[in-house]
Amino acid sequence: MILLALSIWQHIVQEFFNISPLEWLGVIATIACVYLAAQQNIWNWPVGIISVTTYCIVFYRSQLFGDAALQIYFLGTSIYGWYFWLKKDKTKDKPIVSLPLSDMLIVLFGTAMLSYLLGLFLERYTPTNVPYIDGFCTAISFMAQLLMTRKVLQNWALWIFVDICYVPLYFYKNLYLTSVLYIILLVLACMGHLDWRREYKKQPVKA
Repeated sequence: MILLALSIWQHIVQEFFNISPLEWLGVIATIACVYLAAQQNIWNWPVGIISVTTYCIVFYRSQLFGDAALQIYFLGTSIYGWYFWLKKDKTKDKPIVSLPLSDMLIVLFGTAMLSYLLGLFLERYTPTNVPYIDGFCTAISFMAQLLMTRKVLQNWALWIFVDICYVPLYFYKNLYLTSVLYIILLVLACMGHLDWRREYKKQPVKA
């Protein structure tokens, strides 16, 4: 048992030394992006564009096709989010909103349906060995990013949940640095939720 654990550890250490510069760039850009988003800093969007472009290549090479396609979606939402936040900044009005329970149930139902359809597609048309897990995480990330562009408070709850799911998935795919990244992102997502919630409570109640 000790020899097996030592062998696994040596393999992990060796893989860390083999991490590509592209993955390092993705990790650094992603951490910066999430930190800036938690601070409601508009620069999170251009930094995010660098991050998603990089990870689109990394995930495709690892046969995580759902996550690779997700980065293309992230690219579009990053451009939209950048525009939306710039527009709001001009009017000094960037309120954080919170969805009622009924709307959140619709969001969760839509996410579940999307998860199943993506998993089915990946299973039938790609060589991935984790079709439904990939589809599940992709669907949640898709919805979380959409909510973030509209400054919906609950986006952070979805990010927290999916970050927990991503850690073992990327470890399984030998993306060890990215697995560590998602532990960091999990912490940042928790901080982002607390910061946004605090800011939301400070906002004047609309009549």
